[in-house]
Amino acid sequence: MPFDLVLRGGRVVDPSQKLDAVIDVAFAGGKVAAVGSALKTDPGTEVRDVSGTIVTPGLIDLHTHVYWGGTSLGIDAEEFCRTSGVTTAIDTGSAGPGNFAGFRKHVIEPSQVRILAYLHISHAGIFGFSNRVMVGESEEMRLMNPIDAVQVADANRDLIVGIKVRVGLHASGTSGIVPLRMALEVANEVGMPLMAHIDHPPPSYEEVVSLLRPGDVLTHAFRPFPNSAVSAQGTVKQVVLEARERGVLFDIGHGKGSFAFKVARAMLANGFYPDTISSDVHLLCINGPAYDQVTTMSKFLCMGMPFADVIAASTVNAAMALRRPELGSLKVGSVGDATLLTIREGKFDYEDVIGEHLIGDRKIVSEGVVIGGRWWHPQESPKFKRLAG
Repeated sequence: MPFDLVLRGGRVVDPSQKLDAVIDVAFAGGKVAAVGSALKTDPGTEVRDVSGTIVTPGLIDLHTHVYWGGTSLGIDAEEFCRTSGVTTAIDTGSAGPGNFAGFRKHVIEPSQVRILAYLHISHAGIFGFSNRVMVGESEEMRLMNPIDAVQVADANRDLIVGIKVRVGLHASGTSGIVPLRMALEVANEVGMPLMAHIDHPPPSYEEVVSLLRPGDVLTHAFRPFPNSAVSAQGTVKQVVLEARERGVLFDIGHGKGSFAFKVARAMLANGFYPDTISSDVHLLCINGPAYDQVTTMSKFLCMGMPFADVIAASTVNAAMALRRPELGSLKVGSVGDATLLTIREGKFDYEDVIGEHLIGDRKIVSEGVVIGGRWWHPQESPKFKRLAG
């Protein structure tokens, strides 16, 4: 099969193959068709000179809110992904069983960007999240809808990757940990992983983590005190270590209130890297402090996390959490998604959710994306000139 597109001369960093080399990547039929040096092309092949950039598997943002127009926190997935280098956005509970059909028809299906979803156990998902109205959907037990959640998740397995629940003082109020227990029942019934949000206690970090199963995801894992993963002495709590040992996954989910440099420094100093890095981008944090996926990745790079591990946490690790091994890789036969990055040097001001600033010396910048084996840009970029096939 002739190639549709070849990215020529970029530095390919693909942790799924332990690959870091200047090499070509070819796409055909919406998939990765070849990876090699000086790949031969046909006259009809689109060839892009991407020398000077880093080519990675398409970035996966494991925690976003992209039910634009259907919820007050939703952002436009295509606009966000084009600038953030994301080719797969995972919406985490914006919709529940009562409104997932609208999310699917009006946002997911028309989108050029791949959108997958964790289905909220609450009937209407996260319905009351704005500057003026802030209602924790898990506070009201009458909104918990486990029976319909099972039915909707089962009927939409092509798009729904797991079950979402939010617990904590702000999300579940006096309902405490009960919504988590109900969500676990749903996840068990449909055979899917669960993603749990945690905010201020109650319940405690320890209570939430102790209930999670292998393959379940704790998002906001590096959140600030209270309900932090580290002790006052800067050590990782034993319950956290035990959870990782049994296969619980720890996701960043930066957002408006869920990431602190102090906690991140302690976790990294203890050798506890996040399994996945995600932005938790929504309307109230897209203009700061989270901004986007590459900014969140940059924070970890500047704190000393190796670049290959940062990329793994945004590609192959996320794909494994989703149980979608065809994503997050440039192996031949994988989905034909790629992200083009550069690392700029200088002084960059990064902020966390409690007001601490970090002046970093590097910034990861998205320069372009390939989605489904096609160059995905509305305009020609002078940076990546088109070569003869």
